Amino acid sequence: MFTGIVTDLGTILSIEDIPAGKRTRIRTSYDTDSFDIGASIACEGVCHTVTAKQNAPEGNWFDIESAAETLALTTVSEWKVGQQLNLERSLTMGAELGGHLVLGHVDGMARVVKREDHPDSVYLQFEATAETAPFIAKKGSVALNGTSLTVNEVDGLLFSVFLIPHTLEVTTWSDRQVGDNINLEVDMMARYAARLAEFTKTG
Repeated sequence: MFTGIVTDLGTILSIEDIPAGKRTRIRTSYDTDSFDIGASIACEGVCHTVTAKQNAPEGNWFDIESAAETLALTTVSEWKVGQQLNLERSLTMGAELGGHLVLGHVDGMARVVKREDHPDSVYLQFEATAETAPFIAKKGSVALNGTSLTVNEVDGLLFSVFLIPHTLEVTTWSDRQVGDNINLEVDMMARYAARLAEFTKTG
């Protein structure tokens, strides 16, 4: 479980093909001695399990492995060495919930279709898929590349957000441009409400 509040910008050191998919090594400022092998870390919004790690003066890193389904449904298949990633460690009991509850289970990809840079913000418009669009509501929450954001406007498959300077400084959002694919996770409350509505109709 996560909150969509990015706590580190990692950098991809290496990507290796393995029988199950891909293994990625990520440089981090996290104290890797503070979590165990098997810990969960959201990387660009995708929950991954730590499979190896190092804490050393020359730099800290951890390894993750991405299976075929993850590669098919997310932007992980597009990652490149040197790329920065939004990172968030899993939520601990009693920690402040600064964003909204995020599972790290990406529902699909959205595509950036418009970017407008303003003096105090950046406006981004996305195109969602037909499967995910019904779960995105005006003023609701959505997780995009692991960042908890508030939806500004919704129009069919299109929705938009505004990014403040702080978000642009501490995440990878300053680099995102028109045409980029984005990992999208809808609000779990919207997902459960839609499921309940299915049973209400049939009942």
